[in-house]
Amino acid sequence: MTISTVINRGISKQLARVSVGALTLALLAGCASKGDPAFTPKELRSFDETSSLNTQWKRTVGDGLGHARYPIAPSREGDTVFAADVEGVVMAMNANSGDVEWETDLNTTISSALTAIAGQVYLATGNGEVIALDQNDGSESWRSRVSSEVLAAPQANQQLLVVQSVDGRVTALDRATGEERWVYTSSQPSLTLRGTGTPMVIDPVSFVGLANGRLATLDNRSGQPLWDMQIATPQGRSEVERLVDLSGQPIISPDGRLFVTSYNGRVVALEATQGDLLWEANLSSRHTPILVGDLLFVVTDNSQVVALDANSGREIWRNDDLQDRWLTAPAFADGRLVVGDFDGYLHLIDAREGNIVGRTRVHSSGITVRPVTEGSTIHVQANNGRLETLEVTP
Repeated sequence: MTISTVINRGISKQLARVSVGALTLALLAGCASKGDPAFTPKELRSFDETSSLNTQWKRTVGDGLGHARYPIAPSREGDTVFAADVEGVVMAMNANSGDVEWETDLNTTISSALTAIAGQVYLATGNGEVIALDQNDGSESWRSRVSSEVLAAPQANQQLLVVQSVDGRVTALDRATGEERWVYTSSQPSLTLRGTGTPMVIDPVSFVGLANGRLATLDNRSGQPLWDMQIATPQGRSEVERLVDLSGQPIISPDGRLFVTSYNGRVVALEATQGDLLWEANLSSRHTPILVGDLLFVVTDNSQVVALDANSGREIWRNDDLQDRWLTAPAFADGRLVVGDFDGYLHLIDAREGNIVGRTRVHSSGITVRPVTEGSTIHVQANNGRLETLEVTP
């Protein structure tokens, strides 16, 4: 069976069930504090407000993301939202009312975003543990260990849970038992961004972005690479200038195109089966992009929001109103992009026109993890642990 056949079968079977996942990262370790952005953030200006953000409910989830601003983004499956704090508290809440369905304390430092899928909640810890919880009551299904700290949300297909750790290793665990199936090891530069890429996992393969600027496609039967390629090439004299991390998650389209962002590099569209380059755009981004119809939306490293034609890479619009406000990765809610910023504001941007149409402040502690959306509903968790659910109108 050819690589093309294997990947195409996986795309058609898994695309509807694969979540984009979220991982919002600080640029460098120690540089993510809300009060010390790397650049002077643009002041917010008045705008023509045509969309409203109406609070439905609020909850406080433990002590929040901690001083290190771990990327502990919430997750939703069905009518339940799952959220956690850095100290090990995990909560399940009704998505419509905010009523707490259960709460558990794992007594360990949670370091990754949550992944809720097929009746389980998967998360990882600062000491390299990967934990599966039953969505019904929060009981622990299994606990396993990988090689080092995990910041990326664990990603599942039907059989495996694939985990990328900060030392560059990618580990596949049996989704039902947590037993190790295979490990892929990559070379690491001496300096990397604070964080790792999040794998895009379908049944036959995993697409993995690495800190050395390479993208690898791994056979999920063995962990062996089917192909890999250099997305971003180190340039400059200093180690900071030579950072080329692929710290976002690759995004795959129904017709088998792969979209990849890179820091100090470019945004590329690839043919997923062989890695052939379809187009490239000169944009630096450490965030996961989002694909909606024929548009690919990217938040750049200086917090400009850019819409690209997904077929050609041509720039459709660019919004710099929020430049240097340390925006989160974008989400999508009912025709609008949703981003949070370092000062705790949540912004709505018209996806077709590129103008800001709505705004509210969630909490002054800031927002560093990507909001979770379902239709016109937005769940956003601030750095202090406040989880707020809002409805977009009209």
